[in-house]
Amino acid sequence: MRTFENTVNGQSVASARTFESKNPATGETLGLVPHSTTEQVVQAVAAAKAAQPAWAARPDAERKALMMEVAQVIKANADYLAEWVTREQGKPLGGVGPDQVPGSRFELWGCEVWTQVPASLDMPAEVVFEDDTRRDVVHRKPFGVIAAIAPWNWPLLIAIWQVMPSLRAGNTVVLKPSEYTSIGTLELVRLIAKILPPGVLNTVSGPGEVGAALVENPDINKIMFTGSTATGARIAATAARNVVPTTMELGGNDAAIVLPDADPKAIAMGLFWGAFLNMGQTCAAAKRLYVPENLHDTVVAELKALAEAMPMGNGMEPGIAVGPIQNRMQYDKVVALVEQAKAGGATIVCGGQEPGGPGNFYPITLVTDIEDGASLVDQEQFGPVLPIIKYKDVESAIASANRLEVGLGASVWSSDVERAAAVASRLEAGTVWINQHGMVHPMVPFGGVKRSGWGVEFGVDGLKSVTQPQVISVKK
Repeated sequence: MRTFENTVNGQSVASARTFESKNPATGETLGLVPHSTTEQVVQAVAAAKAAQPAWAARPDAERKALMMEVAQVIKANADYLAEWVTREQGKPLGGVGPDQVPGSRFELWGCEVWTQVPASLDMPAEVVFEDDTRRDVVHRKPFGVIAAIAPWNWPLLIAIWQVMPSLRAGNTVVLKPSEYTSIGTLELVRLIAKILPPGVLNTVSGPGEVGAALVENPDINKIMFTGSTATGARIAATAARNVVPTTMELGGNDAAIVLPDADPKAIAMGLFWGAFLNMGQTCAAAKRLYVPENLHDTVVAELKALAEAMPMGNGMEPGIAVGPIQNRMQYDKVVALVEQAKAGGATIVCGGQEPGGPGNFYPITLVTDIEDGASLVDQEQFGPVLPIIKYKDVESAIASANRLEVGLGASVWSSDVERAAAVASRLEAGTVWINQHGMVHPMVPFGGVKRSGWGVEFGVDGLKSVTQPQVISVKK
């Protein structure tokens, strides 16, 4: 069985301790992952710190050109890395295009694009004030060493979201992948680190204690984290003690509101994938659906037909649309929430039964006759289950959408875009989509409000978030 290694200072680094990475579709062990020691975390941060001044001093055009080379390496190795994503995370290989399910190949295409876009952006000095007496110019400077902590749901893509803007801005990075999906990320970094100077991009792998050692290191200058609100709160507490800035993309529990004038047949596919892309294991997936009484039964019927038509199985096999839940801890949470809903009198429209057999498979499940306050509605299920809540008037739907202390994304579905926009403006979320859900774009800032985190990624605003302003003020 292959034992994988970290990349530190341009070299492959093994660890005395390892742990298994398992295929969530079959339960088979895929390989052994290094459990980084505290000393190895210190070494990785030290390597990043030593490499950072020279990396920041490189001409901007050189950094951009190297990142474009990185994008080509990702493209050249996309099939190899996509297979690791499918085997380790579970999403189908899928592909890019209107007739293919966005799966692991889509994730690797996203890695390429989200590398190219930061490489193409500029942050010129900005004259913010000038008169006869003075001239004030804002320059953007790198923080230094950035700790990036990536999740298991989009393990390569979200790592790229954290890493590439940081490198583009002149920072160096120490990346910790999720312990559930480490191999693909370690392989990605192994390949692209060959293009970069030693120490610019490093990895440390292992459970939560490794992440804790990373964020506690005094030479970390900024932390980027994507994951649960609970873990984010612990990281933020550490960062506050060390006076280290953070970007936090935390839990969502996004609301989707269907307005009474919507066409159920026209919106059904968008709603379905807005909720069940990556088996619902997406921070900005629709996780609670509010439907008016006049459309409720029709919307449910349309979604049920789609759910029952989607083939579920091992994503390495052709024709598979939906895969397993990535890990057993999340699987057990999803099952518990559905069972609680059943006990509370909810109706299981489809799914809702464990299929048995190997792997973490759970059917796409639609739940009706459920209201705000139920655990399945109020807690982020992060799985292939969607509670559908009937409402009487739009004001009550808006109040329901805003009642929770999260606000990553939301969506409004209507035949009248202006009416939908008026509702969207009243929703408490970092992004509100109209007639689509979860459609992030590399040029559009993305981030949450309330307990869904702070700071943004993507585009110029995301690039600025991995820099700090320096004002040069000149007396005339």
